[in-house]
Amino acid sequence: MVRVMTVAVCLILASLTLDAANKEHDRLEDAGVVIEEILAIDDNIPQDLLDRAECVIVIPSMLKVALGIGGSYGRGAMVCRTGVGYDGPWGAPAMYALDGGSFGLQLGGQATDLVLLVMNDRGVKALLNSKVKLGGSASAAAGPKGRDVSASTDATLRAEILSYSRSRGLFAGVSLEGASLRPDNDASEQVYGRRITARTIVTGTDIPVPPAGRRFVDALEKNAPRNASQRATD
Repeated sequence: MVRVMTVAVCLILASLTLDAANKEHDRLEDAGVVIEEILAIDDNIPQDLLDRAECVIVIPSMLKVALGIGGSYGRGAMVCRTGVGYDGPWGAPAMYALDGGSFGLQLGGQATDLVLLVMNDRGVKALLNSKVKLGGSASAAAGPKGRDVSASTDATLRAEILSYSRSRGLFAGVSLEGASLRPDNDASEQVYGRRITARTIVTGTDIPVPPAGRRFVDALEKNAPRNASQRATD
């Protein structure tokens, strides 16, 4: 009887582990779909900004929940350029979580896709170290949109992270000041099948892109294959 119960418990735990892994793989696949769709529309992220971004974070279907007080929670993934100066090809994805948000009168809940551009080394280092509060330990701003928008706008020059949202088919810059971003190492473990940190994934040289992350990485390679600083020296 004890043996039967032990086997049953083991099977339940194995099933729960598999379900968790499948959930994170689906989330990573969804992040790839979101960035593909957003980069395919006409009035999207300015090419100058995407070319200069060192990392891109996608939070698919972030949920805004509020009954009088606004709030948000979502999970997704971050992909960074490889190399010491983040000027190489796009690397493997690390899983991330976002929570917090603004206060205000909102009713009900609404799912929103988020895309965040990490524009410089300071922003990347902050995100790899620990939980980052946008507008606090990392400066953030709503990103301008449209292919003809110059990357030399005031917001771009000041901000370490530029943020965009897509909700009900509408794409626009959005302020996430007060929200927090953190590495979701438990989710990364489910994706890679071993305990691994965001820092190891982003700075490592031999981390393969998991199949679920291929769509995300391929979309960035297609639309912004080289860092703008590289082009300037060619």
